[in-house]
Amino acid sequence: MTPQGIVAVCALLDRPLEEAVTPAARLVVVLVDVADPGNAGTVIRVADAAGADAVVLAGDTVDPHNGKCVRAAAGSLFHLPIARVRDVPAALAACSAAGLRTFAAHGYADAELDRVDLTAPTAWVFGNEAHGLPADVLDRTDLAVRIPLYGRAESLNLATAAAVCVYTSAMAARR
Repeated sequence: MTPQGIVAVCALLDRPLEEAVTPAARLVVVLVDVADPGNAGTVIRVADAAGADAVVLAGDTVDPHNGKCVRAAAGSLFHLPIARVRDVPAALAACSAAGLRTFAAHGYADAELDRVDLTAPTAWVFGNEAHGLPADVLDRTDLAVRIPLYGRAESLNLATAAAVCVYTSAMAARR
């Protein structure tokens, strides 16, 4: 006996960029060229938990409908707008046009997270796990920011860094 197949027809969750990133947004997460679906899903979940208004998957970032991404997001794909856009400069321009300050998470930045004013509406920009953000993307953001490392670890992984940055912004906005 062969098992019967199951077919489901569903609408994709993606929203247009202009619908996801609006002037009412206070916190947006932008992923640029993120390759690992587990990282993308975890960041979507973190953004949802921190009360972000949207997540933008820019450039060659993985498909949010990928099974690993869906599992890592743990339902958060259904809680906040997810926009996909190939054009990274357009994604950053939409954030700026919506009144968001764009902060690039960058391990070699001069500005440290604990010394940056995060009370204004913010878009956090995170790059590829292996290569970070390209110079042209860093140049298009308002400020590159690093998380200070107090121990001997050389770096944090993408999802952990995103959790630290996004939650720091969410807490600053709620003070």
